[in-house]
Amino acid sequence: MAPTDLATGHVGLNVTDLARSRAFYTRVFGFEVLGEGSEEGRGFAFLGRAGRLVLTLWQQARGPFDRTASGLHHLSFEVGTLEEVRAAERELRELSVEFAHDGVVPHGEGASSGGIFFHDPDGIRLEIYAPAGAESLPAPAGGAPACGFF
Repeated sequence: MAPTDLATGHVGLNVTDLARSRAFYTRVFGFEVLGEGSEEGRGFAFLGRAGRLVLTLWQQARGPFDRTASGLHHLSFEVGTLEEVRAAERELRELSVEFAHDGVVPHGEGASSGGIFFHDPDGIRLEIYAPAGAESLPAPAGGAPACGFF
């Protein structure tokens, strides 16, 4: 029998440079470091908010994210308002982050939810979105989902 009350726990990401990724995720998402450790050639960092683990970074990757390999497609974070999405976009532009679309876009034609789609320092695809407020914005891919093929 399948669980009846299911929620996503934390997410773990493989990274190539723990210090660089820790700095990126704490700056962009406001995570605090809940714990970390290292041994020769590898390390980890537990990131979260208010003592709740959200993301673990594992320095064990030998190369950047490969979108053609099976596994993670993208990691999405929901915020309360479109203004919070825009604030994150400004922060990411200061970091010269690569975006998949130009600015805030709806998830699809006429969708009220929408956000920004970008890449972390290892090329991992990320999204920050709000559940409402994007319905008047142009969709980047017509009928295809904005979070799809980037």
